[in-house]
Amino acid sequence: MADHNRRELGDFLRARRGRLSPESVGLPRRLRRRTPGLRREEVAELAGIGVDWYIRLEQGRPVTPSVATIDALARALKLTEMEHQHLRALAGGGGRMAFQAETAPPSLLSLLASLTQPAYVTGRRRDLVAWNAAANDIFGFDSLAADERNILVSMLTVPRSRDLFGPGWAEEAQRMVAQFRATHDLWAGDPAFVSLLRRLREGCPEFETWWERHDIRRPTSGRKTLHHPIRGVIAFDHASFQVNDDPGLKLVIYTPVAGTVGRP
Repeated sequence: MADHNRRELGDFLRARRGRLSPESVGLPRRLRRRTPGLRREEVAELAGIGVDWYIRLEQGRPVTPSVATIDALARALKLTEMEHQHLRALAGGGGRMAFQAETAPPSLLSLLASLTQPAYVTGRRRDLVAWNAAANDIFGFDSLAADERNILVSMLTVPRSRDLFGPGWAEEAQRMVAQFRATHDLWAGDPAFVSLLRRLREGCPEFETWWERHDIRRPTSGRKTLHHPIRGVIAFDHASFQVNDDPGLKLVIYTPVAGTVGRP
């Protein structure tokens, strides 16, 4: 396991330990606690592993936990299925090649151009790889500077994105950060991801708080309400699809909800 993956694994365990109370896992509250969450000794006891072994994991030291140990920790920390998968991925991480920016294959570009709904393609780092005219009409991707053509950078640091998402901006931004966290932790330390984090920290006051929660979410379909400066309030159903040619690419399609286009 690479050093960066070990650190992310330790940080993730620590964050999940901090959100649990003794009562939530069936332990009595014996003494007053200086900090919230379970103690490391309690997590080790619940998982049936040695305290020193668990401390080594949290400290990011060079140990290799077995699948059984990871599964026991997931149960002890009451991880969701997505969080459990993330923990397994971190424990087995390392050896990745340096990140390289993706490109969209011609067949995907043709599909994008044929769609009348807003649609765009992102890569692993959430870089905007391609988009169609309908997406540009709603999101203004063409007017973004080259270093802003990343869906996270655009959402978190470009002021008009806050206006476009209106009251729902913070919720949507946090959802995007939690989805990205799952990918980032497997590429932690790669210069491309390090520079992106620096940009987000510098450009979004809320980002650091959200990032330190270590929330993990998987992409889901749903509905978004946008406040377009010309078209008014528009509701969209959105869904994302992994691209067969390159699993790192994701196609996102927004379908307008009937009866909401141009609503004041």
